[in-house]
Amino acid sequence: MGAPLSSWPWENMGSYKYMLYGPLVAKAACEWRDGRSVGWSLHLLILFGLRSLTYQLWYSFTNMLFFTRKRRVINEGVDFKQIDNEWDWDNFLILQALLGSMISHHAPPLEELPILGLQGCIIALLLHVGVSEPVFYLANRWFHSGSLFTHYHSIQHASPVPTPMTAGFGTPLEHLVLGAVMAAPLLGAFLMGCGSVGLVYGYVFVFDFLRCMGYSNVEVFPVRLLQALPFLRYLIYSPTYLSLHHKEKNCNFCLFMPLFDLLGKTVNSRTWDLQREISAGKNDRVPDFVFLAHVVDIFSSVHVPFVFRSASSMPFFTNPLLFFLWPLAFFSMLVMWALSKTFLLSFYNLRGRLHQTWVVPRYGFQYFLPFARKGINNQIELAILRADKMGVKVLSLAALNKNESLNGGGTLFVSKHPDLRVRVVHGNTLTAAVMLNEIPRDAKEVFLTGATSKLGRAIALYLCRKNIRVLMLTLSAERFLNIQKEAPADCQHHLVQVTKCQAAQNCKTWIVGKWMSPREQRWAPPGTHFHQFVVPPIIGFRRDCTYGSLAAMRLPKDVQGLGSCEYTMERGVVHACHAGGVVHYLEGWTHHEVGAIDVDRIDVVWKAALKHGLTPV
Repeated sequence: MGAPLSSWPWENMGSYKYMLYGPLVAKAACEWRDGRSVGWSLHLLILFGLRSLTYQLWYSFTNMLFFTRKRRVINEGVDFKQIDNEWDWDNFLILQALLGSMISHHAPPLEELPILGLQGCIIALLLHVGVSEPVFYLANRWFHSGSLFTHYHSIQHASPVPTPMTAGFGTPLEHLVLGAVMAAPLLGAFLMGCGSVGLVYGYVFVFDFLRCMGYSNVEVFPVRLLQALPFLRYLIYSPTYLSLHHKEKNCNFCLFMPLFDLLGKTVNSRTWDLQREISAGKNDRVPDFVFLAHVVDIFSSVHVPFVFRSASSMPFFTNPLLFFLWPLAFFSMLVMWALSKTFLLSFYNLRGRLHQTWVVPRYGFQYFLPFARKGINNQIELAILRADKMGVKVLSLAALNKNESLNGGGTLFVSKHPDLRVRVVHGNTLTAAVMLNEIPRDAKEVFLTGATSKLGRAIALYLCRKNIRVLMLTLSAERFLNIQKEAPADCQHHLVQVTKCQAAQNCKTWIVGKWMSPREQRWAPPGTHFHQFVVPPIIGFRRDCTYGSLAAMRLPKDVQGLGSCEYTMERGVVHACHAGGVVHYLEGWTHHEVGAIDVDRIDVVWKAALKHGLTPV
């Protein structure tokens, strides 16, 4: 048995916990039916929605790394463990809504209240400064001592990086105390006959806004403001102030006003210097490795940390709820097409080195528009030059950013800028290695589509050296013959050109590098496994066959700060081209990896990946 009020009564209900709002919804419906169009129950529900939105918007702001990265206080990433621990961060909103519904039984009818009263606002402000601030300060110090910290408050400090969701993450006892602190100014104003609807909304909004700001881990106060008005540092806390408390636990205990820490002699002496340093935008690091990705489609564009972390921390799937965001996502696509440059999306640390993901602001369909190709290459080139100027060691091109018809797999940029210090790689060698290591050891024959592509060529040449017969689907005899000539003379007969899927009706190993329709898939015999390197993956229509996912590898176990999934990949898993760039960096290779895949290096890259702790999925 845990300590009293240390766990939520509905913690095992999952999403069904929102049914606890049912009585409020029913009461609001009854009030509407009885002719009272707006009652306290409806206002409490509206407040719940607005408060949730406040926390979500602040979280989105903090994760817009292209805008906030230089002002982050704790320069670490939020990992999957923290996200899972804080999954039910909004439990306190349910608690406060239920308590509010009980209090509202004794509240005056809305018809008797003004929309807003200045006198009530002044009373609430005085009560906040004179009651809420000192009570919270003392309570917070108690929660950081002895058994109170062990049983109640330690779970919040278990989150390495404060976020707005961390502000809501806590035990029932903590939030009962916080709710009392929050309610005191409002109850005081109402008991004095000066309450108003606007006061409730305004005070609750400001309270939540300041809580989220403090936990945002992004310093929002500019240096000049702090220098011009130094007394502000004691009237309003900052994200730096709160982050120091979160990290060191023995200082900066105030609610919003550091004045009470000053009186209690608990101000961290490093607070102001650190705040000035971070406000000046000096808390930035140069990445060692960059994965240059792109957007797949409009729906997947919302699968990013600054939209919903609950979504981005899980493999992408087409959630019906995302349809409501489609207009916003479509508008964002147009704005990005017109105005945006390559931007920072996410980061993680691996063995003390910073790895970042940058995104070219272009969507999959745009890569196939002839008039858009020049602009896309310009975006990629500018990103490479920026990485080179910053001192990035390796930049790996994702999927369509290394398209052969677009830029020759990166050769365009390397040829144009021969003095690049950053190593530009496409990661396809490891992609080929992952695909080849999925092929059954006893396979004697495989069917290969996309056979004359960069990956198809490497796979075919590798397999024929292993005395495996490769049925290469292509209509171009010239391209097939060119690849066949690259094979050793005694292995060339293992490469066979075919022009129809019917030729593989007895082959159970299909390697798919080009989109296949259900009609084409039907020629595969029962029990066939479809290995894939086609983007997007083919849809599995055959129930009597199995379908592999895109080539991918799991990052080493010592990766830190990784909290978002790469498209449809599992947690901790990245596309093979991403992993290939990581291996290139970890090995310290100094060559560019662009253009055609060196078949002789496939085994070398695969062994290097395993040596560094990357594992196949």
